[in-house]
Amino acid sequence: MKWRCLHHLFDLDERGEVMGIVNTTPDSFSDGGRFASIDSALIHARRLISEGAAIIDIGGESTRPGADEVDEPEEIRRVLPILEALAAECPGTALSIDTCKAAVARAAVAAGASIINDVTGFREAEMIAVAAETGAGLVVMHMQGTPRTMQHDPVYTDLRGEITGFFADRFAALTAAGVQPEAIVFDPGIGFGKKLEHNLAILRELDQFTVEGRPILLGVSRKSFIGKILGSDDLDDRHWPTVAITSHAREQGIALHRVHEVKANVEALRMTEAMLRSA
Repeated sequence: MKWRCLHHLFDLDERGEVMGIVNTTPDSFSDGGRFASIDSALIHARRLISEGAAIIDIGGESTRPGADEVDEPEEIRRVLPILEALAAECPGTALSIDTCKAAVARAAVAAGASIINDVTGFREAEMIAVAAETGAGLVVMHMQGTPRTMQHDPVYTDLRGEITGFFADRFAALTAAGVQPEAIVFDPGIGFGKKLEHNLAILRELDQFTVEGRPILLGVSRKSFIGKILGSDDLDDRHWPTVAITSHAREQGIALHRVHEVKANVEALRMTEAMLRSA
């Protein structure tokens, strides 16, 4: 279970890794634009790295339901200075660009990103071309619909089959274009075109969503389904449930976790891994 991301190689057989989230958008659901300035985003990224994040995922366009679209020049303006600064400061940390736009992905890799995280799952031919030409690590996420429409009553007849079928299709398209299999990981897209019952069904059987032996990356941090279960709209109430899910998922073999609060989730991974090794 190795994930090759340009000059970074993650061996995930025994040690999981955390991807820390840095949103540079003014309308992020999770932080309300607190890191929209370059200085605040850099301070936040440095803190996440100090807490144990092996990867920093930087996004310049919100993917919350109903969010406004951002054009390519604006998205590039938001993310490139942060990528360039972190690439120079923290060469040991893998940098990820959270985008579905080919021009943004290409510019980000040139600026120091080694991972492209596409919530639309590399459905666009130009995104596949960028993936092949850059050699970056790829996060291929499943989403029913688009960020603007995904929560308009999503319906599945075979949840697992539809998600794994999508992964298999994307794997075939990407490798046919020249992407190396070791560059690909899959994200089942918790909260992206899924109702509460869909999210819980995925979490119960995470190990069943693996395709072609590639790792799964899980992103549940601060998602609204947690608030629905708790009966709370307070984002702070979603912190410890996220940690619980991280530990539960690690028991199922899920080694990559995209989170907002890094330290507690890293500690949950290490504790769970220690228990699994001693079993």
